[in-house]
Amino acid sequence: MVISLGGATVRSFVPQDAALLASHANDPAIMAYMHDAEPRRYTEAEAAAWIEVVRMQSPECHFSIARGDAIIGGIGLELQHDIYAHSAELSYWVARRHWGQGIATRAVGAVTDYAFWKLRLQRLYARVFDGNVASRRVLEKCAFELEGRLRRAALKHGALADQFLYAKLRVSH
Repeated sequence: MVISLGGATVRSFVPQDAALLASHANDPAIMAYMHDAEPRRYTEAEAAAWIEVVRMQSPECHFSIARGDAIIGGIGLELQHDIYAHSAELSYWVARRHWGQGIATRAVGAVTDYAFWKLRLQRLYARVFDGNVASRRVLEKCAFELEGRLRRAALKHGALADQFLYAKLRVSH
């Protein structure tokens, strides 16, 4: 899949993305807001193995954000199951040198449309760490609504952290 964002694209991961994925994921500014609770180095081999797994998913739910052939971010959907199968958790990141350019906002908008119209999901939600003001702003620009504050919801670097829960519902036409 490829979606043009004007100056960037949301596209399928390819094996060649592993080195840059690992490099970006090890940036402390990116690691600070990723899900992994244990601070550790993300290896190129781990990135390659993860890319292999997501390339086999059906439907496709994890994408790179790229400029040319180089990835500058990632965005994905974690499809929910059982009684929650109509929803997915959205997560995304953009490499530090590309912050403030509107790339994350355009990527979130594009993947939201994909989730609602291609995957026929009814609800998307995202959890944002307290302090990640830029990510909260991205969601608000994409019409996600704040549903609440999840107090001490995540363990990050040995400390309990609050998160904000945002959601967007599919509007039927």
